[in-house]
Amino acid sequence: MLSLAESMDALRTIASSKAVATLAAAFSEQGHEFALVGGPVRDALLGRAVTDLDFTTSARPDETAAILKGITKNVWDVGRDFGTIAAKVHGETVEITTYRAEIYRDDSRKPEVSYGDTIEGDLVRRDFTINALALMLPELKLVDVSGGVEDLLAGTIRTPGSPATSFTDDPLRMMRAARFAVQLGFEVAPDTQGAMVEFAERLDIISAERIRDEFVKLLSTDDPVPGIRLLVDTGLADRFLPELTELLTTQDDHGRHKDVYEHSLTVLRQAIEMELVRRDPETTEADIVLRLAALLHDIGKPATRRFEAGGVTFHHHDVVGAKLAKKRLRELRFDNDAVKRVARLIELHLRFFGYSDQQWSDSAVRRYVRDAGGELEQLHILTRADVTTRNKRKAERLEHAYDDIEQRIAELSEAEELAAVRPELDGAQIMELLQIPPGPLVGRAYKYLLEVRLDEGPIGEEAAEERLRAWFAEQGDN
Repeated sequence: MLSLAESMDALRTIASSKAVATLAAAFSEQGHEFALVGGPVRDALLGRAVTDLDFTTSARPDETAAILKGITKNVWDVGRDFGTIAAKVHGETVEITTYRAEIYRDDSRKPEVSYGDTIEGDLVRRDFTINALALMLPELKLVDVSGGVEDLLAGTIRTPGSPATSFTDDPLRMMRAARFAVQLGFEVAPDTQGAMVEFAERLDIISAERIRDEFVKLLSTDDPVPGIRLLVDTGLADRFLPELTELLTTQDDHGRHKDVYEHSLTVLRQAIEMELVRRDPETTEADIVLRLAALLHDIGKPATRRFEAGGVTFHHHDVVGAKLAKKRLRELRFDNDAVKRVARLIELHLRFFGYSDQQWSDSAVRRYVRDAGGELEQLHILTRADVTTRNKRKAERLEHAYDDIEQRIAELSEAEELAAVRPELDGAQIMELLQIPPGPLVGRAYKYLLEVRLDEGPIGEEAAEERLRAWFAEQGDN
């Protein structure tokens, strides 16, 4: 954290910006209190970059909208029912929320909102003390009603009041505790963590979409593993991702196989490290598909574990895991494309390990690329990250083998345009050549030519026509 003088300088810099100064003056002229609140104040005090500007005011939403329309044409509702109006002022996007208090009833998935009259009352209802900070504008008065500055100094995540009350009011705050702990490198206070255990079941009233969004925020951090551990240890993960906590059941005190839970966290961490190295410099967003696949790649193991002579097996855990992941991610309302891609990566994550035992033919390499599709680069990362063995010689052998397969893919891609593997003839050409109408036979013919392409590489259109005629002649009346 910055020194007091440095912190105040950082806050003054924000307050003096054209957008903030304009807003503060406009609300003050109408007789309303106005303050920068929450994350921007926290981050300024910590010396972190301030990217979002959130404000609170004594003005009601209609009054806020009227004031904003007096200084900008770009005004819109973010959540008027929750008291929030957004605007673009001098190039800055801002959100302004009326002082409020909200509470979740026992059977409610949405908070009931009532408006407050004081900044102190607004701050007390916020999630954590480090976010219950406000800078009153334009007077530059820092308001801290619950010891947020002290908790910033101590690196502590704590609720402003009773954690039981806070988590009962908004159960999603329990997941946010894990995220903030990771983002800031803080520790969750013991009583706060204890309440997360006690009220974990309360998370069930929160909508799947809100849980998904909060989990994605956690996964998007540079190292989400400590936060994931906290979610598992408190029982929160079991409420929305039980397949993850189920991995704990595969821990083996007799040393017959590695700890699948710890292995999965290691794979996630290694995948993120590789993602950050390989990521396009212009890309700033985390690869959530890759991270989900890394975390969940072994969730099929508990259901497939079998103790056999000589050890333990997890036959087909890749296929089972892909099905489990697809079902769970759909329940969490991930979009269909993301669900499909995560499942594909999980299903393919073991494919490479046969290559390390016996080098593949060109045909096998083509199929590997074909099956990976648009997730080939992510599959490269996931497969490399899945190597967590402590046997240095084995790790080096696997690394060299994967270096080799990536090199072969690059060489074949350059020679054959491997990323767009398709037969020399398309459906229309097949129908014209064979004089057949649209139907299943066209699909079978196309599939036959694709297999030829995968097995032999490009053979040219003329040779493809000859092979197709020969194949068609063998089909008889089918």
